Amino acid sequence: MMRSAAVLGALALSASAFAVQANPIVGLFNTGAGLAAGQVDPHYSFSQGSGTATGTGGFGVVAADNVWPVNPWLANTTTSKWIAPSAQAGQSYDPSRNGTYTWTLSFDLSGYLPTTAWIKGNWAADNLGRVLFNGIEVSSSSSADSFTSFTPFLIASGFNAGVNTLSFEVVNLAQNGGNPTGLRTLFDSDVARNPQFVTGISSVPEPGTWALTLTGLAALAAFARRRRA
Repeated sequence: MMRSAAVLGALALSASAFAVQANPIVGLFNTGAGLAAGQVDPHYSFSQGSGTATGTGGFGVVAADNVWPVNPWLANTTTSKWIAPSAQAGQSYDPSRNGTYTWTLSFDLSGYLPTTAWIKGNWAADNLGRVLFNGIEVSSSSSADSFTSFTPFLIASGFNAGVNTLSFEVVNLAQNGGNPTGLRTLFDSDVARNPQFVTGISSVPEPGTWALTLTGLAALAAFARRRRA
């Protein structure tokens, strides 16, 4: 029994050499993470469609805690905060027609296996909108109160081996006064597998690993023959 256990241990060790390491995806950032109110979030690029916020900011600006509209917007946390088109998050836009604003996040999966990647997260917006991954819709919200709770999203396919884009398209419903807009994102978990490395072991077996594998197989075969005899 001891020998069989040793053989199985050797086989398990050699098998681990063929594993791949799962890593968090580099380049995914919660909105406003680690930033103070009024600071620009450099990770999200900002573009304006039909809205009236043109020229008020090139990127998302972090909204202040406990200052309208953060209430009724979801409260900021240390890990995720609201970003708005300008330093004054309560600024009013789109008095006569809906405004469209898009915040885009890009990340690169070069050197990883795109078929093993996945992302799980949440988003909120004033007022409603959708999430596009590499141009394909993966989540949407039709509620005018999408700023009061998170809308989840899950991406399990469609990853590129290089640059990928995650766009949050926000629709600010027309209202004459008291009509701010903003975005909040929170990534729960994400992973991509790297075929080149595992923890402390190269994914290409070393000569010693091959020898250990062959020794283990031979010992297991000899053990089986003695059992039959």
